[in-house]
Amino acid sequence: MAAELRRLTRAVQDARPLVDVLRHPVRLAGPPGLASLLGRVTRRLVAPEFALADHDSLDTFERLVSDHLALHDGMGEDLPPAAVDEVVDGAARDGFEGLCTREEVVPADGGPPLPAYAAGDPQAPAVVIVAACGMPARLCEQWMRFLSRTHHVLTWETRALFGPDPSAEPDAGVPAQAGDLFAVMDHFGVRRAHLMCLCGGAVIGLAAAHLDPGRVGSLSLWHGDFAAVKGADRTHHQQNLVGLMEMAAAGPDRAAAIHPVLCQTMLSSVPPDLAHLVVYPYATPELLHRYCRLNGEIMTTDVSPWLAGIDRPVLVVSSHDDETAHPAGSKAVAAALPDAVLHLRAHGDHISLFKGDPELMDMARDFIDSAAVR
Repeated sequence: MAAELRRLTRAVQDARPLVDVLRHPVRLAGPPGLASLLGRVTRRLVAPEFALADHDSLDTFERLVSDHLALHDGMGEDLPPAAVDEVVDGAARDGFEGLCTREEVVPADGGPPLPAYAAGDPQAPAVVIVAACGMPARLCEQWMRFLSRTHHVLTWETRALFGPDPSAEPDAGVPAQAGDLFAVMDHFGVRRAHLMCLCGGAVIGLAAAHLDPGRVGSLSLWHGDFAAVKGADRTHHQQNLVGLMEMAAAGPDRAAAIHPVLCQTMLSSVPPDLAHLVVYPYATPELLHRYCRLNGEIMTTDVSPWLAGIDRPVLVVSSHDDETAHPAGSKAVAAALPDAVLHLRAHGDHISLFKGDPELMDMARDFIDSAAVR
């Protein structure tokens, strides 16, 4: 049963970002006999404790967490307490917390600290993962685990959505978000890096290359959300999301009013194995309001004026059937960049990227290495 206990430990850790912002105790469905074991695991991980309840009584997000933890009879019940602690400690070391160093970075505009993460040899060439807005850093774990074998890999979590709740609404503009990228690089002593940009992170990465090209060696843009590029088609998802985000960004009251609609839209479109991470910015009306301000700025920024001046090697990746971020935006961006390679996959989107397909990871590493010697 040690394997099931390791799985439970990792599941609790992976659910932490969502659990931390929900009302405590978060209720789970499971056998009453597991209460003692579950409590021991959460205390060992210094995580919030859960409460067991009937599945039908759980709210939407509690059900999501409950399904992710998948409690059932026989999980570690044959192990003595000392053995439970040993298994939990080992699983934690093997997880995201064991892979990364977590530090708080003060942004250039003096806003609340940014949770930032580093993995790999600090003396190795640097890669900064510019993730999709509002996503927990551990969503990029497979990419960080792979790239950190040969590179110093950095990432961070979006301003105003993680860590201490700021007393005032932050600057949500794209230049401010690009400034956070540079602040993370400065904190870890990185002067120049490859920027690996996912979804809306592609807009932030291009903004950074435009603002300070000397700090960017090369870029890769993966299923970029270029919803505002003139003349490029948008998916139904992009069209609908821009309108809903504009409403939710207007104020906390408006966000609370459309919170159920956006939650239902998101939950119906994300894979179950990643849902506990992807839905994070939708967990509460306040988070949703801040997320829509930040991501709304990204989705309404036309990167076209910057592209001709970005003379760095760029890999642009999309797919013919991406129904989240239309490939037309990636095609237009690749065509306007002076030194870009466009790779169109037959299938895929930015959510599937996070699963760490070996072929894609090899493509990323090979491009980063080839760009570094040019």
